[in-house]
Amino acid sequence: MRKYPGFSYFFDRHRMSTRHWHLITYDVRDPKRLRHVARLLEGYGTRIQYSVFRCRLDEIALQKLRWELAKVMEQVDDLLVIPLCDCCAGKIPQHSTGDQSAWTAPSAGFRVV
Repeated sequence: MRKYPGFSYFFDRHRMSTRHWHLITYDVRDPKRLRHVARLLEGYGTRIQYSVFRCRLDEIALQKLRWELAKVMEQVDDLLVIPLCDCCAGKIPQHSTGDQSAWTAPSAGFRVV
């Protein structure tokens, strides 16, 4: 099978453009599971508060994250995943904790006319 050098770059760029912001919050009863869930989410996004993360994920990454969390969390634990459109993510108030500049959608590197 012949490889095309630009194909993977194009495919990765296209996949990147389908990512959306998600607010993910959790309530885990056991301290050991709590630390495990927090470490797992740190690999997917940025911590906003102790149990709140922001993650920019495509559908595949979101399903993978849900699968990994399901392996760690128990029935008594809670998980809330809130999808945000780019418009809503851009309306996050400036008085919120931390730097909000990364919440806007990245601009395209080129324009097709």
